[in-house]
Amino acid sequence: MMKACVVGLGRAGLPLTAVIADSGMDVLGFDIDEKRVKEINFGINPIPEEEGLQELVGKYGGTRIKATSDIQKTRDANVYIVIVPLFLDKKNKPDFSILKKAFTNVSKVVDDGDLVVLETTVPVGTTETFVKNILDKSKKKYLLAYSPERIMTGVSISRFREFPKVVGGIDDASTEAAYKFYSKFSKRVSKVESARCAEMVKVCEGVYRDANISLANELLRICDTAKVDFWNMRDAANHQYCDIHEPGLVGGHCIPVYPWFLINNFKTPLIKKARDVNESMIKYYGDKALKIAGKNGKIGVAGLSYRVGVKETVHTMAHKMIKYLKDKGAKVYGMDPIFTDDEIKKHFKVDSFKNPKEMDSIVLANKIE
Repeated sequence: MMKACVVGLGRAGLPLTAVIADSGMDVLGFDIDEKRVKEINFGINPIPEEEGLQELVGKYGGTRIKATSDIQKTRDANVYIVIVPLFLDKKNKPDFSILKKAFTNVSKVVDDGDLVVLETTVPVGTTETFVKNILDKSKKKYLLAYSPERIMTGVSISRFREFPKVVGGIDDASTEAAYKFYSKFSKRVSKVESARCAEMVKVCEGVYRDANISLANELLRICDTAKVDFWNMRDAANHQYCDIHEPGLVGGHCIPVYPWFLINNFKTPLIKKARDVNESMIKYYGDKALKIAGKNGKIGVAGLSYRVGVKETVHTMAHKMIKYLKDKGAKVYGMDPIFTDDEIKKHFKVDSFKNPKEMDSIVLANKIE
Protein backbone atom coordinates (compact mmCIF):
# COMPACT_ATOMS: atom_id res chain seq x y z
CA MET A 1 0.00 0.00 0.00
CA MET A 2 1.32 3.44 -0.93
CA LYS A 3 2.04 5.92 1.85
CA ALA A 4 3.37 9.29 0.79
CA CYS A 5 5.58 11.84 2.50
CA VAL A 6 5.54 15.40 1.18
CA VAL A 7 8.73 17.27 2.05
CA GLY A 8 7.89 20.98 2.24
CA LEU A 9 4.46 22.15 3.41
CA GLY A 10 4.39 25.58 1.78
CA ARG A 11 2.12 27.12 -0.85
CA ALA A 12 2.63 24.14 -3.18
CA GLY A 13 3.41 21.29 -0.80
CA LEU A 14 0.47 21.65 1.57
CA PRO A 15 -2.21 21.70 -1.17
CA LEU A 16 -0.55 18.63 -2.71
CA THR A 17 -0.60 16.91 0.68
CA ALA A 18 -4.31 17.70 1.07
CA VAL A 19 -5.19 16.40 -2.40
CA ILE A 20 -3.32 13.14 -1.79
CA ALA A 21 -5.10 12.69 1.55
CA ASP A 22 -8.47 13.37 -0.07
CA SER A 23 -7.81 10.52 -2.51
CA GLY A 24 -7.78 8.08 0.41
CA MET A 25 -4.05 7.80 1.13
CA ASP A 26 -2.36 8.48 4.43
CA VAL A 27 0.18 11.28 4.07
CA LEU A 28 3.11 12.35 6.18
CA GLY A 29 4.14 15.97 5.85
CA PHE A 30 7.64 17.13 6.71
CA ASP A 31 8.54 20.76 7.32
CA ILE A 32 11.17 22.52 9.42
CA ASP A 33 8.59 25.12 10.53
CA GLU A 34 7.38 23.67 13.83
CA LYS A 35 4.58 26.23 14.18
CA ARG A 36 3.19 25.24 10.79
CA VAL A 37 3.46 21.56 11.70
CA LYS A 38 1.43 22.09 14.89
CA GLU A 39 -1.23 24.10 13.07
CA ILE A 40 -1.71 21.42 10.42
CA ASN A 41 -1.97 18.65 13.02
CA PHE A 42 -4.70 20.69 14.76
CA GLY A 43 -6.56 21.12 11.48
CA ILE A 44 -5.61 24.77 11.10
CA ASN A 45 -4.83 25.96 7.57
CA PRO A 46 -1.80 28.32 7.50
CA ILE A 47 -2.62 29.46 3.94
CA PRO A 48 -6.19 30.84 4.27
CA GLU A 49 -6.30 32.42 0.79
CA GLU A 50 -5.88 29.00 -0.88
CA GLU A 51 -9.35 28.04 -2.09
CA GLY A 52 -10.63 24.74 -0.65
CA LEU A 53 -7.55 24.11 1.49
CA GLN A 54 -9.17 24.93 4.84
CA GLU A 55 -11.83 22.27 4.31
CA LEU A 56 -9.27 19.55 3.57
CA VAL A 57 -6.77 20.51 6.30
CA GLY A 58 -9.64 20.77 8.79
CA LYS A 59 -10.91 17.35 7.74
CA TYR A 60 -7.61 15.45 7.60
CA GLY A 61 -5.12 17.40 9.71
CA GLY A 62 -3.84 15.20 12.52
CA THR A 63 -5.55 12.10 11.14
CA ARG A 64 -4.94 11.18 7.50
CA ILE A 65 -2.42 14.04 7.31
CA LYS A 66 0.26 13.88 9.99
CA ALA A 67 2.86 16.63 9.91
CA THR A 68 6.26 16.44 11.58
CA SER A 69 9.59 18.24 11.85
CA ASP A 70 11.39 14.97 12.58
CA ILE A 71 12.42 13.24 9.36
CA GLN A 72 12.88 9.95 11.21
CA LYS A 73 9.11 9.84 11.75
CA THR A 74 8.58 9.55 7.99
CA ARG A 75 10.23 6.12 7.67
CA ASP A 76 6.85 4.46 7.09
CA ALA A 77 6.50 6.24 3.74
CA ASN A 78 7.35 4.50 0.50
CA VAL A 79 6.87 7.59 -1.71
CA TYR A 80 8.75 10.84 -1.01
CA ILE A 81 7.77 14.03 -2.87
CA VAL A 82 10.12 16.99 -2.44
CA ILE A 83 8.55 20.36 -3.17
CA VAL A 84 10.64 23.10 -1.56
CA PRO A 85 11.71 26.53 -2.91
CA LEU A 86 14.61 27.16 -5.25
CA PHE A 87 15.64 30.82 -5.18
CA LEU A 88 17.98 32.87 -7.34
CA ASP A 89 20.92 34.69 -5.80
CA LYS A 90 21.93 38.27 -6.64
CA LYS A 91 23.63 37.06 -9.84
CA ASN A 92 20.49 35.16 -10.95
CA LYS A 93 22.13 31.81 -10.23
CA PRO A 94 20.03 29.11 -8.52
CA ASP A 95 20.68 28.59 -4.82
CA PHE A 96 20.37 24.85 -4.19
CA SER A 97 20.89 25.03 -0.42
CA ILE A 98 17.25 24.31 0.52
CA LEU A 99 17.01 21.44 -1.97
CA LYS A 100 20.27 20.02 -0.65
CA LYS A 101 18.94 19.98 2.92
CA ALA A 102 15.66 18.41 1.81
CA PHE A 103 17.26 15.54 -0.11
CA THR A 104 19.89 15.01 2.57
CA ASN A 105 16.99 14.46 4.96
CA VAL A 106 15.29 12.07 2.53
CA SER A 107 18.54 10.12 2.10
CA LYS A 108 18.44 9.32 5.83
CA VAL A 109 15.09 7.52 5.59
CA VAL A 110 14.67 6.27 2.01
CA ASP A 111 14.58 2.50 1.65
CA ASP A 112 14.94 -0.09 -1.12
CA GLY A 113 12.07 0.17 -3.59
CA ASP A 114 10.90 3.60 -2.43
CA LEU A 115 9.90 6.18 -5.02
CA VAL A 116 11.39 9.67 -4.71
CA VAL A 117 9.93 12.50 -6.80
CA LEU A 118 11.13 16.08 -7.18
CA GLU A 119 8.41 18.66 -7.98
CA THR A 120 10.36 21.91 -7.54
CA THR A 121 11.09 23.64 -10.84
CA VAL A 122 14.82 23.21 -11.50
CA PRO A 123 17.46 23.56 -14.23
CA VAL A 124 17.54 20.68 -16.70
CA GLY A 125 19.57 17.71 -15.44
CA THR A 126 19.14 18.45 -11.72
CA THR A 127 17.26 15.23 -10.91
CA GLU A 128 19.70 12.78 -12.47
CA THR A 129 22.81 14.56 -11.16
CA PHE A 130 22.41 16.80 -8.12
CA VAL A 131 19.52 14.86 -6.56
CA LYS A 132 20.78 11.39 -7.42
CA ASN A 133 24.25 12.13 -6.05
CA ILE A 134 22.74 12.99 -2.66
CA LEU A 135 20.38 10.02 -2.55
CA ASP A 136 23.10 7.57 -3.61
CA LYS A 137 24.75 8.16 -0.24
CA SER A 138 21.90 6.16 1.28
CA LYS A 139 23.20 3.01 -0.48
CA LYS A 140 19.56 2.08 -1.17
CA LYS A 141 17.99 0.92 -4.45
CA TYR A 142 15.35 3.63 -4.86
CA LEU A 143 13.28 4.86 -7.82
CA LEU A 144 13.69 8.50 -8.85
CA ALA A 145 11.48 10.73 -11.01
CA TYR A 146 10.65 14.33 -11.73
CA SER A 147 7.10 15.69 -11.95
CA PRO A 148 6.79 19.49 -12.04
CA GLU A 149 4.11 21.23 -10.04
CA ARG A 150 1.98 23.18 -12.51
CA ILE A 151 -0.21 25.03 -10.06
CA MET A 152 -1.45 28.58 -9.66
CA THR A 153 -1.40 29.89 -6.11
CA GLY A 154 -4.96 30.44 -4.91
CA VAL A 155 -6.42 27.59 -6.98
CA SER A 156 -3.78 24.93 -6.33
CA ILE A 157 -6.25 22.26 -5.20
CA SER A 158 -8.07 22.22 -8.53
CA ARG A 159 -4.79 22.44 -10.46
CA PHE A 160 -3.35 19.35 -8.73
CA ARG A 161 -6.54 17.44 -9.52
CA GLU A 162 -7.45 18.68 -12.99
CA PHE A 163 -4.34 20.01 -14.77
CA PRO A 164 -2.31 17.47 -16.79
CA LYS A 165 0.49 15.96 -14.69
CA VAL A 166 3.80 15.22 -16.38
CA VAL A 167 6.13 12.49 -15.08
CA GLY A 168 9.56 11.40 -16.20
CA GLY A 169 12.00 9.12 -14.40
CA ILE A 170 15.72 8.45 -14.55
CA ASP A 171 14.75 5.03 -15.97
CA ASP A 172 11.63 3.25 -17.21
CA ALA A 173 10.85 1.68 -13.82
CA SER A 174 10.94 5.07 -12.11
CA THR A 175 8.68 6.62 -14.76
CA GLU A 176 6.15 3.82 -14.40
CA ALA A 177 6.15 4.04 -10.59
CA ALA A 178 5.58 7.80 -10.70
CA TYR A 179 2.81 7.36 -13.27
CA LYS A 180 0.97 4.84 -11.05
CA PHE A 181 1.33 7.07 -7.99
CA TYR A 182 0.05 10.30 -9.54
CA SER A 183 -2.76 8.48 -11.35
CA LYS A 184 -4.33 7.83 -7.95
CA PHE A 185 -5.32 11.49 -7.52
CA SER A 186 -4.62 13.31 -10.81
CA LYS A 187 -7.12 12.90 -13.64
CA ARG A 188 -4.59 13.21 -16.46
CA VAL A 189 -1.02 11.95 -16.16
CA SER A 190 1.39 11.97 -19.09
CA LYS A 191 4.69 10.12 -19.31
CA VAL A 192 7.65 11.76 -21.03
CA GLU A 193 10.92 10.18 -22.10
CA SER A 194 13.02 11.16 -19.10
CA ALA A 195 13.38 13.28 -15.98
CA ARG A 196 15.30 15.79 -18.12
CA CYS A 197 12.37 16.12 -20.49
CA ALA A 198 9.93 16.63 -17.59
CA GLU A 199 12.22 19.32 -16.15
CA MET A 200 12.35 21.08 -19.52
CA VAL A 201 8.55 21.01 -19.85
CA LYS A 202 8.08 23.23 -16.81
CA VAL A 203 10.94 25.60 -17.59
CA CYS A 204 9.72 26.09 -21.16
CA GLU A 205 6.20 26.89 -19.96
CA GLY A 206 7.58 29.77 -17.90
CA VAL A 207 9.81 30.97 -20.73
CA TYR A 208 6.84 30.95 -23.13
CA ARG A 209 4.89 33.26 -20.83
CA ASP A 210 7.86 35.55 -20.22
CA ALA A 211 8.61 35.90 -23.94
CA ASN A 212 4.99 36.59 -24.87
CA ILE A 213 4.60 39.21 -22.16
CA SER A 214 7.82 40.87 -23.35
CA LEU A 215 6.31 41.05 -26.85
CA ALA A 216 3.20 42.71 -25.43
CA ASN A 217 5.39 45.14 -23.49
CA GLU A 218 7.35 46.08 -26.60
CA LEU A 219 4.17 46.53 -28.62
CA LEU A 220 2.76 48.74 -25.85
CA ARG A 221 5.79 51.00 -26.05
CA ILE A 222 5.56 51.17 -29.83
CA CYS A 223 1.85 52.03 -29.61
CA ASP A 224 2.58 54.77 -27.10
CA THR A 225 5.15 56.31 -29.44
CA ALA A 226 2.87 55.94 -32.47
CA LYS A 227 -0.07 57.44 -30.51
CA VAL A 228 -2.15 54.29 -30.88
CA ASP A 229 -4.39 52.96 -28.09
CA PHE A 230 -2.73 49.61 -27.32
CA TRP A 231 -5.81 48.10 -25.68
CA ASN A 232 -8.07 49.06 -28.58
CA MET A 233 -5.52 47.56 -30.98
CA ARG A 234 -5.20 44.38 -28.90
CA ASP A 235 -8.96 43.82 -28.75
CA ALA A 236 -9.15 44.06 -32.52
CA ALA A 237 -6.00 42.02 -33.20
CA ASN A 238 -6.71 39.01 -31.00
CA HIS A 239 -8.55 36.07 -32.52
CA GLN A 240 -8.11 32.29 -32.71
CA TYR A 241 -4.74 32.65 -34.50
CA CYS A 242 -3.39 35.62 -32.53
CA ASP A 243 -3.11 35.97 -28.76
CA ILE A 244 -1.29 39.15 -27.77
CA HIS A 245 -0.79 38.93 -24.00
CA GLU A 246 -1.43 41.72 -21.52
CA PRO A 247 1.61 43.96 -20.95
CA GLY A 248 2.88 44.86 -17.51
CA LEU A 249 5.36 44.11 -14.76
CA VAL A 250 6.33 40.44 -14.49
CA GLY A 251 6.56 39.29 -10.89
CA GLY A 252 6.01 36.04 -9.03
CA HIS A 253 8.21 33.10 -8.12
CA CYS A 254 7.86 31.44 -11.54
CA ILE A 255 7.93 33.47 -14.76
CA PRO A 256 10.84 35.82 -13.90
CA VAL A 257 12.89 32.94 -12.46
CA TYR A 258 12.71 30.02 -14.89
CA PRO A 259 14.30 31.75 -17.91
CA TRP A 260 17.53 32.04 -15.93
CA PHE A 261 17.75 28.24 -15.75
CA LEU A 262 18.32 28.33 -19.53
CA ILE A 263 20.13 31.67 -19.80
CA ASN A 264 22.78 30.46 -17.36
CA ASN A 265 23.55 27.27 -19.29
CA PHE A 266 22.72 27.78 -22.96
CA LYS A 267 22.89 30.37 -25.74
CA THR A 268 19.54 32.12 -25.41
CA PRO A 269 19.51 35.47 -27.26
CA LEU A 270 15.71 35.67 -27.54
CA ILE A 271 15.01 34.44 -24.00
CA LYS A 272 17.58 36.83 -22.50
CA LYS A 273 16.19 39.74 -24.52
CA ALA A 274 12.68 38.96 -23.29
CA ARG A 275 13.91 39.05 -19.70
CA ASP A 276 15.64 42.38 -20.30
CA VAL A 277 12.52 43.89 -21.88
CA ASN A 278 10.31 42.84 -18.98
CA GLU A 279 12.76 44.13 -16.38
CA SER A 280 13.02 47.44 -18.25
CA MET A 281 9.32 48.11 -17.66
CA ILE A 282 10.15 49.26 -14.14
CA LYS A 283 11.96 52.27 -15.61
CA TYR A 284 9.35 52.75 -18.35
CA TYR A 285 6.34 52.92 -16.04
CA GLY A 286 8.31 54.67 -13.31
CA ASP A 287 9.47 57.45 -15.62
CA LYS A 288 5.93 58.01 -16.89
CA ALA A 289 4.65 58.29 -13.32
CA LEU A 290 7.43 60.72 -12.40
CA LYS A 291 6.69 62.90 -15.42
CA ILE A 292 2.98 63.07 -14.63
CA ALA A 293 3.49 63.71 -10.90
CA GLY A 294 6.04 66.47 -11.33
CA LYS A 295 9.01 67.29 -9.13
CA ASN A 296 7.24 67.36 -5.75
CA GLY A 297 4.28 65.13 -6.59
CA LYS A 298 2.97 62.09 -4.75
CA ILE A 299 3.13 58.75 -6.54
CA GLY A 300 1.03 55.80 -5.49
CA VAL A 301 2.00 52.20 -6.20
CA ALA A 302 -1.13 50.04 -6.25
CA GLY A 303 -1.24 46.25 -6.35
CA LEU A 304 1.65 45.31 -4.09
CA SER A 305 1.43 41.52 -4.27
CA TYR A 306 2.61 39.66 -7.36
CA ARG A 307 -0.91 38.45 -8.17
CA VAL A 308 -4.38 39.53 -7.18
CA GLY A 309 -5.74 37.66 -4.17
CA VAL A 310 -2.38 36.20 -3.13
CA LYS A 311 -0.99 37.69 0.07
CA GLU A 312 2.72 37.57 -0.71
CA THR A 313 5.37 40.17 0.09
CA VAL A 314 8.21 38.56 -1.85
CA HIS A 315 8.48 37.86 -5.60
CA THR A 316 6.61 41.11 -6.28
CA MET A 317 7.71 43.86 -8.66
CA ALA A 318 6.24 46.48 -6.33
CA HIS A 319 9.48 46.38 -4.33
CA LYS A 320 11.54 47.27 -7.41
CA MET A 321 9.09 49.97 -8.49
CA ILE A 322 9.05 51.59 -5.06
CA LYS A 323 12.84 51.53 -4.89
CA TYR A 324 13.18 53.04 -8.37
CA LEU A 325 10.80 55.89 -7.55
CA LYS A 326 12.41 56.56 -4.19
CA ASP A 327 15.86 56.63 -5.77
CA LYS A 328 14.53 59.34 -8.10
CA GLY A 329 13.49 61.36 -5.06
CA ALA A 330 9.75 60.77 -5.33
CA LYS A 331 7.26 60.68 -2.46
CA VAL A 332 5.91 57.15 -2.74
CA TYR A 333 2.84 55.55 -1.17
CA GLY A 334 1.36 52.05 -1.40
CA MET A 335 -2.07 50.49 -1.64
CA ASP A 336 -3.38 46.94 -1.79
CA PRO A 337 -6.59 45.78 -0.04
CA ILE A 338 -5.00 42.43 0.78
CA PHE A 339 -2.50 44.12 3.15
CA THR A 340 -3.14 46.21 6.26
CA ASP A 341 -1.61 49.66 6.62
CA ASP A 342 0.91 48.26 9.10
CA GLU A 343 1.86 45.43 6.73
CA ILE A 344 2.41 47.89 3.90
CA LYS A 345 4.63 49.98 6.13
CA LYS A 346 6.56 46.95 7.39
CA HIS A 347 7.11 45.06 4.14
CA PHE A 348 7.15 47.81 1.52
CA LYS A 349 8.60 50.67 3.59
CA VAL A 350 5.96 53.20 2.50
CA ASP A 351 2.85 54.75 3.99
CA SER A 352 -0.47 53.62 2.56
CA PHE A 353 -3.03 55.64 0.66
CA LYS A 354 -6.75 55.04 0.31
CA ASN A 355 -8.03 57.71 -2.06
CA PRO A 356 -6.45 57.71 -5.55
CA LYS A 357 -7.29 61.41 -5.83
CA GLU A 358 -4.66 62.10 -3.16
CA MET A 359 -1.97 60.96 -5.59
CA ASP A 360 -0.58 62.96 -8.51
CA SER A 361 0.10 59.75 -10.42
CA ILE A 362 -0.39 56.02 -9.79
CA VAL A 363 1.51 52.98 -11.00
CA LEU A 364 -0.58 49.82 -11.10
CA ALA A 365 2.12 47.26 -10.29
CA ASN A 366 -0.46 44.48 -10.27
CA LYS A 367 -4.22 44.10 -10.48
CA ILE A 368 -6.16 44.58 -7.26
CA GLU A 369 -9.55 43.33 -6.14
